[in-house]
Amino acid sequence: MSAARPSLLYVTDLAYPARGRRYCDEDILLTSRLRAEFDIALCHPLDAAALMDGFDAVVVRNSGPVLHYQEAYDAFRLRAKALGTRVYNPLTGRADMTGKRYLLDLTEAGYPVIPTVDRPEDRDRLPDTAAYAVKPKAGADSIGLRFLTGPELADLTWGDVLVQPRVDFRHEVSFYYVDDTFQYALYAPDPDRRWVLEPYEATESDLGFARRFIDWNTLAHGIQRVDACRTREGDLLLVELEDLNPYLSLDRVPEPVQHAFVAAMAASLHTFIGR
Repeated sequence: MSAARPSLLYVTDLAYPARGRRYCDEDILLTSRLRAEFDIALCHPLDAAALMDGFDAVVVRNSGPVLHYQEAYDAFRLRAKALGTRVYNPLTGRADMTGKRYLLDLTEAGYPVIPTVDRPEDRDRLPDTAAYAVKPKAGADSIGLRFLTGPELADLTWGDVLVQPRVDFRHEVSFYYVDDTFQYALYAPDPDRRWVLEPYEATESDLGFARRFIDWNTLAHGIQRVDACRTREGDLLLVELEDLNPYLSLDRVPEPVQHAFVAAMAASLHTFIGR
């Protein structure tokens, strides 16, 4: 590797079978363009801990849900901290990087989030609704998500799950950020076709909503995706704040937006590495 160019270990699972998405295409696009400014080597998440030494930074991208390789991921985090390795996104994220418990914190703090509880005695904090979403605290990518009626909650084993009302929404919308700068937004106009996304013109009110969660997470560097749903009344509620390895749906935005995103990511990495 050239001493004049920063080196990146780019972590991705090119074969991960995501529903409605092709992780490999996005990472091929990103790495092909980032090579203009960085020396890059790609590796599977299971190999990251063994290979990270000697690179200026490790970039965690479309590496799949860590619950599929939790032991290896925990070892990666420990080794990165022991070596002082720069990991992008930094391992200090407060949101999906640490599981779904942050939804409880945001609910308690009064943020505009789908109300979330994890104890049966708190169920009265949720609105009465025909169905409730039950998801693992360590879940990702809708793994383990199920829907129960109110009477069915009586037989639920609490502890490792979160419970939310099933929201009747108009559409889902996602806001994409590099560091603390908004890049673009996409939405799914058909709630039954979650990954059929279209460009979305975010309003100042929309961006004010999304920015609250970016500010809450306090990540100085990195890529974040704020996922929200718009209720029938027109309000936005947070679904999740993805700060570990958010899929970017770059194939759904015009080429100038792609170029702008890559430029922003490259500039962020240069600052993060300190060169």
